[in-house]
Amino acid sequence: MTESGYIIALDQGTTGTTAVLVDGSGRSVWSVNREIEQIYPKPGWVEHDPSELFESCVEVAAELLEEMEVHPRAVRAIGITNQRETALVWDRATGEPVMNAIVWQCRRTAPICESLVSRGLEATIREKTGLPIDPYFSATKYRWILDAIPDG
Repeated sequence: MTESGYIIALDQGTTGTTAVLVDGSGRSVWSVNREIEQIYPKPGWVEHDPSELFESCVEVAAELLEEMEVHPRAVRAIGITNQRETALVWDRATGEPVMNAIVWQCRRTAPICESLVSRGLEATIREKTGLPIDPYFSATKYRWILDAIPDG
């Protein structure tokens, strides 16, 4: 262990999860990666299993510490990054995901976006959010989930 301990950088990305061990001088000393499954339920749709996302984070961090023989108490901080506009909703009562995560590149909300444009809301939405209307962004993904999931 370095005198000032370690930092773990955890990147839960689109195709995998990576953990990087950073020493007290800011030097990356080791990394571990796990690929995650891409789920394609329909053409243009992309999902991830929320359990796999979580478990991959735990696994890479644990493997990183084991490989480098670092005690968890030597970790001073963990920095976490995640996937762009991927959307996930949990059940308020159970804390469980209501469905798979809708990945940022999923195009299932294109009809919702087209409806917003045809209703003339493009300028209003851009003014309020700074963003164009596009299935990439998470707002229409949440609208889709609320419409598709009973009691969503």
